[in-house]
Amino acid sequence: MKHHLLILLSFFAIGYQSIAQEGVPVYFDYLADNYYLVYPSMAGIGEGGKIRATIRKQWFNVDEAPNMQTLNAHVRVGENSGYGATVFNDANGYHSQTGLKLTYAHHLRLGGDYRSLNQLSFGLSAGIQQSNLDESEFVSVIPDPIITGSRNSVSYFNMDLGMSYNFMEFYAHAAIHNLMGRGRDLYSAIESNNLRKYLVSTGYVFGRSEWQVEPSVLFQFTEFTQEKAIDINAKVYKSVDFGTVWGGVSYRRSFDGAQYQTATDFGEQRLQLITPIVGVNYRNFLVSYNYSYQMGDVRFDNGGFHQITLGYDFGQSEKRYDCKCPAVNY
Repeated sequence: MKHHLLILLSFFAIGYQSIAQEGVPVYFDYLADNYYLVYPSMAGIGEGGKIRATIRKQWFNVDEAPNMQTLNAHVRVGENSGYGATVFNDANGYHSQTGLKLTYAHHLRLGGDYRSLNQLSFGLSAGIQQSNLDESEFVSVIPDPIITGSRNSVSYFNMDLGMSYNFMEFYAHAAIHNLMGRGRDLYSAIESNNLRKYLVSTGYVFGRSEWQVEPSVLFQFTEFTQEKAIDINAKVYKSVDFGTVWGGVSYRRSFDGAQYQTATDFGEQRLQLITPIVGVNYRNFLVSYNYSYQMGDVRFDNGGFHQITLGYDFGQSEKRYDCKCPAVNY
């Protein structure tokens, strides 16, 4: 029984990267017109600015289950500059992390008239993060010198680098998170300082009438563990009198599997998440909800992961660009 439990715990640690990764975990909030949370080059991408707040909760019936809250805002200043800020809190059992990031982005118009979107963007985020480990409730019959029995906390500095290209309804993004390779050294002095994560995504919005369809993909690679995963997404938009209603679905699959053992057989399972998402843009406000469900034979719980996104767009009296590009125009 203990052997089976260790296998399950190992699979959990691989499949749900929020335990090991630093910074804002890459979930599905970017699909709620929140690409800036992933790509610093999207700060001030359009005229005016955007504010987004997310609340994520996993497994309501599990004590101290993973949960996360983020708040970010970004705004265009002048013709070429964008500024942004992100604060976040990510807790998982006895471990938690909080952080603040500040962003500068530079946008270059590559051609065409003023309303034709053809823009190359570069962004850099710099921030400080604090990791906490509460060992006050750890009990060991045999004293362990590594366990201090106290609340441990470390802070460190890191940076994210991003690049985006937007051409009318087409977009492509790339980013490196935790660029400086500085880690927390919270659990031991031999923790890896290589926290770099690479992300690439692209998509296109089809249709210029009251209906639009937006397929997209996002690929992420974690350098130290060599983990790879891909999101395959599809969204549909419908223009209405008060704004836009939309919905979609995302399928995430890892390229790496974890082995497990049953009473009669061995198997290997890759992380697979199916995430439906719905949202409404009412005038300048946005409300979105998504639910992620893990597929496969090995699961801790039948429940899923709930996330709500609230947003507000400001400073755009009329659409700056003549395109159906939700991440730029609202």
